[in-house]
Amino acid sequence: MSEPEILLKLDQVEKRFPGVIALKSISMDLRAGEVQVLLGENGAGKSTLMKILAGEYRASAGTITVRGKEVSTLTPELAGELGIGLVHQELSLVPALSVTENIFLNRLPCDPLRRIDWRKAHDMARRALDALGVSIDPTVEVRRLEVAEQQLVEIARVLERGPRILLLDEPTSALSDGERLRLFDVIRRLKSRGVGMIYISHHLAEIPMIADRVTVLRDGVVVETLPAEKADEDTVVRMMVGRALDEQFPKQAAAIGALALAVENLASGVSLKDISFTLRRGEILGIYGLMGAGQSELAPALFGLQPIKAGGIAVDGKAVHFSYSSDAIAAGLGLISRDRRQSLVPMQPVGPNLSLSWLSRRRLLAPLDLKREREESGRYVRELRVRPSSLTHQLMFFSGGNQQKVILARWMSSGAHVLIFDEPTRGIDVGAKAEVFALMSRLVNEGAAILMISSELNELIGMADRVLVLHGGRVSAELDRDQLSQENLLRHAS
Repeated sequence: MSEPEILLKLDQVEKRFPGVIALKSISMDLRAGEVQVLLGENGAGKSTLMKILAGEYRASAGTITVRGKEVSTLTPELAGELGIGLVHQELSLVPALSVTENIFLNRLPCDPLRRIDWRKAHDMARRALDALGVSIDPTVEVRRLEVAEQQLVEIARVLERGPRILLLDEPTSALSDGERLRLFDVIRRLKSRGVGMIYISHHLAEIPMIADRVTVLRDGVVVETLPAEKADEDTVVRMMVGRALDEQFPKQAAAIGALALAVENLASGVSLKDISFTLRRGEILGIYGLMGAGQSELAPALFGLQPIKAGGIAVDGKAVHFSYSSDAIAAGLGLISRDRRQSLVPMQPVGPNLSLSWLSRRRLLAPLDLKREREESGRYVRELRVRPSSLTHQLMFFSGGNQQKVILARWMSSGAHVLIFDEPTRGIDVGAKAEVFALMSRLVNEGAAILMISSELNELIGMADRVLVLHGGRVSAELDRDQLSQENLLRHAS
């Protein structure tokens, strides 16, 4: 049997940003009909490498060969011509445009008079979505979709172009288990057609499900490439973080204290119909539900980002009404959003992003506290091991995991004592997850109360004191820690 065609070859590829070397001498190849899973901690250089291959960044050194042709400079247009498609981790959709317009951006079908044929365009979009096994109205604006639905539109947009080399950067980070399995079916069909895929994931359980080979990056360097059958979890974790990961969920017992948050008969948005619960200091309360159960609308409703239709909220025993997020911040709430882009100012460094939470308590025309900003920025960069450890670099040059650490530092700095963690580990590697969980344990031991909304069953089982399961916008079950299991959670969610 002949060897598979080498679709892509990298030789000594490097990428330097001002003051940062993101990639160092990367050499690897991709074969036709294979899925090569790319692993590494946040900041290892995975997304940077994908953007170089998609033509969004220019390599500082090295050569790239696509299907036998050496390419001096890749641009997005040339990458498309060469059959390279990238599904971004941070969605690249246009929120104000419809699903159809996003899928066929600049390529909408026209009639002989050069008018857009909307009927044909919507039909084509439906077929692209049907190929993923999902039902989404192609006429709706993307901004009205849930994050998981937006992720599926992003995938459909890239697949519709028929790439020969497919780059997938955390494509399942916002998907449910069922949606993830449907995507894997699509990936297997693409493999059978000879498409080569580089697949970035932080879900190590996905390796035996789809991988042919596994390549591990650490600090911008290729550590090793292994056949999938040799890439067991202990081996790849040790290669990624440089040490064994003995304790993934560092849950510590914390004293349960006074009532911090009470929610009664809350209804909001489309899905959230009627939910009541209490949360105490020292407690981690988990929220779980399948897509559409209402959990994605809970955090915006509690934080003043989405109008409440009915019900009430009390903080520290006092009834509150949040018209704006600044009201929630002033009452002592903090939100780690499932979509980092909604929480950051990427063109600014750590300091201004950290101090955003202080503005709700600042008097009109009062000067900014730049001294505090510098001191606390330096403190949390060291304490949370933010990389790069710079107070001048813009956050757009930080990895997703390090951006998440900056958001965590913001709420620690603000003194918030009711923290809403909405999918807090989305797009974060196993080492950073353990750091986030350790931080959660530390916060509740210091008297904070945490509401943890997550689609990751093992994370809820590992960290929560209780879990509320949502179904149809209501609480279908409340499970204590000794009742938590994947079977119980899924049974009550279905």
